[in-house]
Amino acid sequence: MGMNKEEIITFKADAALAEALSLIPNRSDFIRGAILNAMMNVCPLCQGTGILTPLQKKHWEEFSRHHELKRCSDCKEVVLTCDLDGSHPDA
Repeated sequence: MGMNKEEIITFKADAALAEALSLIPNRSDFIRGAILNAMMNVCPLCQGTGILTPLQKKHWEEFSRHHELKRCSDCKEVVLTCDLDGSHPDA
């Protein structure tokens, strides 16, 4: 399959999911985005739950002693920076 060739993929959905999807203006974009998000953009720490377990929270607190979230001056995204090694100096 070529890089620009699109493929139609179908899947089964129960009645409730099908009804919910029917209310979304652009189902294809929504489904593509949801799949890509699930596959590639999941937080490595919480694994996509959005919640840290008490032990993860403890590890995060230790990690964050030398790391902080800053906005990158180039791309404007929020990034993790480390005050020990000077990583991502543009932030």
